[in-house]
Amino acid sequence: MRSIYRGLAVVAAVALGATVIVLALPSGPDEVVAGPVTAPPAAPASSAPAPTSSATPTPTSSPTSSSPTSSPPVPTPTPSPGSSLAPGYTAMQALYADPRVPRLTGRVKRMALPRPAKSVVKDRRTGLAVPRLGKPWKTHGAAPFTSKQVLPAARGGKLRGMLVTCPLPIMEQRSPRDTALLAARWTLNHHPKGSKISWLASQRVKTGWMLVYRVKYGKHSSRAAVVVMDGGMSKPGLAFVTVPDSQRKRWRDIGRVVSGVRVLG
Repeated sequence: MRSIYRGLAVVAAVALGATVIVLALPSGPDEVVAGPVTAPPAAPASSAPAPTSSATPTPTSSPTSSSPTSSPPVPTPTPSPGSSLAPGYTAMQALYADPRVPRLTGRVKRMALPRPAKSVVKDRRTGLAVPRLGKPWKTHGAAPFTSKQVLPAARGGKLRGMLVTCPLPIMEQRSPRDTALLAARWTLNHHPKGSKISWLASQRVKTGWMLVYRVKYGKHSSRAAVVVMDGGMSKPGLAFVTVPDSQRKRWRDIGRVVSGVRVLG
C-alpha cells in the first residue's frame, strides 16, 4: 500500500509541475511571458501627457489667446461734444472732434481795436486788469469767477451781457492760440444748449492770444470774445465777455474789452 501511495504522490507532483509549466508558456503569438514587476519606463516626448488629478487641474490656453497676432484690435474711443477730455484723446484732438467748434483757418483776420480804456478793474488773482465798462454795465458778485461786470437783464429775456475774469479753467497748451481755442470752447458752458461758434477775429496780444466769435443758438446769437494772457501767476488769466443779440447795442463794448485787457503793473 505504501508503494501505491508513493506512486500516486509522484504522479501528482509530476502533473502539478506540468500545469505550472503550461501556465508559464505563452499560448499564442500576441501574449508576452510574465516577468518580474518593475517600474514603467518614462513616457517618450511624443506620447500624450498623463492625466492629472482633479484636485490640481492644469489650466490650458487656446492657440488664439496665446498668439500675439490673433488678438482683436482695441477700438478707439470717440470724443463726445461738450466733454472736457475724452479718454484716449489729447485736449486738442477732443477740440477738433467737437462739431460745435470749427477749425480756425487763415481766413479769420485781425480786427481794428479801439484805444484802451483808462478806468480798469484789477483782478489780482489772475494778474490782469480789464476795462471798467460804463453804464448800463455794473459790477456784480464775482463767484464763481474772480471779477464780474454785467448788463441789466433784458425785458422778457433770460440772457444778459457779462464780462468776467478768472484763472485759466482749462489745460494750458504750448501755443497761446491753442489755449485760447480751448478757452472759447469752454465758454459754451455759459451759452444756451446747442450753441455753435463761428470765428470773427483772431490775433496775438501781449503775452497771450485773443479770439472774437459769434455764438449761434436757434434763431438767436451772441457776440463773445476771450483773451488768454499770462499775468505772472501760476496759471494764465482769462477774460471772457459775451453779449446776446437782445442787447446788440452793446456789441461795440466787446472791442473795448479785448483792446483793454492788460497785465497789472
